[in-house]
Amino acid sequence: MGRVRAYRLLAAVMGTLFIAGGLTFFGAFFGYQAPGSTPVIPTGPVGHYFIAFTGCALVGWGGGLLGAARDPVAGRAVGTATALALVLSAVYRMVGWLVGDYYVWLGDLPRTEAAIFLVLALLFVWLRPPRLASPEAA
Repeated sequence: MGRVRAYRLLAAVMGTLFIAGGLTFFGAFFGYQAPGSTPVIPTGPVGHYFIAFTGCALVGWGGGLLGAARDPVAGRAVGTATALALVLSAVYRMVGWLVGDYYVWLGDLPRTEAAIFLVLALLFVWLRPPRLASPEAA
């Protein structure tokens, strides 16, 4: 499998996962508003408002990644921005795990997530297509 094809696959899979996660977060807001509901994520109404906002952003970001999968050379910046966001996500998970406030609720999950996010960020950087990728590379 060529580097550009692997990048396209990575962008397509991540874009699809981001859209699915975003729609789930968006739906969680409305699920929280239902009478007698038990929230899956233990936050109050303000927290669910921000969960819905995060869901909307993930849908847009996922769409950008799907665009990068269609045209990886034109979508190089989306992959770079994704790598940066994944590193930032890993950093706050590591700090949250070190502080210990989230350990009671999440255990070692933030540390595992941080490792996964750093590997994905590395893949986005490592597989990034050259500026003028040849059709044979795909």
